[in-house]
Amino acid sequence: MKIIADNRKARHDYFVLETIEAGIALTGTEVKSARLGRVNLQDAYASMSHGEIFLQHVHISPYDQGNRMNHEPYRRRKLLLHRRELDGLVGRMRERGMTIVPLRMYFNDRGFCKVELGVCRGKKLYDKREDLKTRDAKREMERALKSRR
Repeated sequence: MKIIADNRKARHDYFVLETIEAGIALTGTEVKSARLGRVNLQDAYASMSHGEIFLQHVHISPYDQGNRMNHEPYRRRKLLLHRRELDGLVGRMRERGMTIVPLRMYFNDRGFCKVELGVCRGKKLYDKREDLKTRDAKREMERALKSRR
């Protein structure tokens, strides 16, 4: 499994309640650019339209050797899911305060581009501070244990 992009900010801004693997419909130049690791998931999210789920605001840089038929960097990209998975995601999306955020994009063993989606609830500022405090405390404990050895 080759990881293309990782959305580390998503885990800072949201509580990830559940993760789902989905395929993504890409054009040829998008796949070539993704193989070079030129993908940004920073402000990306999933939205529903006509019974399908699309990824929005995913930036895939144009392929350098692409011709005039190169892709648009911020276009909507369709997620490929089974109907059962799609219905479950739509139900979770309709709950108040829930959103679907891509956590990482990767190529699986068979060479297909996949997206790991997280069903998330937004964190408040005090939640983020609490996470920072616990992480710092954990680091201090590990540092103290390491110096004792």
